[in-house]
Amino acid sequence: MYINDVFIVYYVAAAILGLIVGQLIGWLNERLPENKKVISKEFFTEMKMNFKPHYILMLITTVIYVGLVYKFGIHDTIIGNLDLIKYAILTPLILSAFVIDYRLQIIPNRLNLAIFEIGIIFTFIYGLSDIAISINMLLGMFAGAGIFLIITLVGGLVYGKEAMGFGDVKLMGALGLFFGLQNIIIITLVSFLIGAVLSIGLLITKIKKTDEYIPFGPFIVIATFISMYVPFETMKLILMKVFTLGMYKG
Repeated sequence: MYINDVFIVYYVAAAILGLIVGQLIGWLNERLPENKKVISKEFFTEMKMNFKPHYILMLITTVIYVGLVYKFGIHDTIIGNLDLIKYAILTPLILSAFVIDYRLQIIPNRLNLAIFEIGIIFTFIYGLSDIAISINMLLGMFAGAGIFLIITLVGGLVYGKEAMGFGDVKLMGALGLFFGLQNIIIITLVSFLIGAVLSIGLLITKIKKTDEYIPFGPFIVIATFISMYVPFETMKLILMKVFTLGMYKG
């Protein structure tokens, strides 16, 4: 049986992997904020002693992995599967960033560094087949970090405090290596749009107070997942219609 030209066994494998990775994300979320080793000699012993099922993360990761297989398919070559592989690796890292930033209002440097290092590796691999792709990914890194750095610095000058944390700046720079110049700009715009809508909702429902800090990392992560699945041209058209109040005809 095939779904979208992919044999169903691959979907089953993706679902099982998603369950395992979802549980590991829960482990990451507990270890990283405390600066503890994620992988150690006692890894399996500690996992067994402190085992606690993270059902929501397991479900979310399973859905994401099955969705990635559906969108990108399974190809005969490693190059053909690069997008699938890089997003599968990126998923647990940014989900961890989402949870930790939401709970503690920080994105650990170790997490941002891991995303950056993996992004550099994929930038090099893509460059072996097309150097233009690697250049675009590097431009995405500079654009992602640059835009958020400017916002942070300007916010500091105008309001006397950071408009957003430097963890967000580092995260966007690292994500630029995965998505390239055009898509990182889309992620930036979508994250601000989502942030504005959800922040207003949180304030109206009084879940958050006007003087209470609202972490921006979760908005970046949501926008990132949207960019994984929705084609660039579709996102561009939607954003143009939103920001022109429907006047853009395209």
